[in-house]
Amino acid sequence: MSDTHLPKRAKQLPEQLLAELPGADVVFHAGDWVDTATLDLLESRSRRLIGVYGNNDGPGLRARLPEVAHAELDGLRFGVVHETGPAQGREARCAARFPGLDVLVFGHSHIPWDTTAPGGLRLLNPGSPTDRRRQPHCTYLTAVVAGGALTDVTLHRLPQR
Repeated sequence: MSDTHLPKRAKQLPEQLLAELPGADVVFHAGDWVDTATLDLLESRSRRLIGVYGNNDGPGLRARLPEVAHAELDGLRFGVVHETGPAQGREARCAARFPGLDVLVFGHSHIPWDTTAPGGLRLLNPGSPTDRRRQPHCTYLTAVVAGGALTDVTLHRLPQR
């Protein structure tokens, strides 16, 4: 997930998303939490949380989270960052900035994104579960990592609030 913007854009995370947390081996958050309570909640409900701060996150979150996070999961090298710049040229820019990664999870735009850069870097933006902006739905992503492969990448559309 990314760009939760609590409590400014919503008062709480959607129940559908919260129900997914206990079953996930790893939860990613690509920044713009806005409040530390959301970080505390996800830490308490997740087996493993990998998160970064975003441009709307203040000193409390920046003290607890990195700008870029890395993790290896079943042989796949993941990176998480909030901002990647404009959509045009994103694949090449991210491949150059993050050599050696297999998957980059990012946020900022609130626009779901799933592409593969030349060289194989998979770029994933889950959108936002609380602030759809110009999108038809609030969203988040789930995926399966097994045997060194990323499969079953699914964009979940949340019901209107």
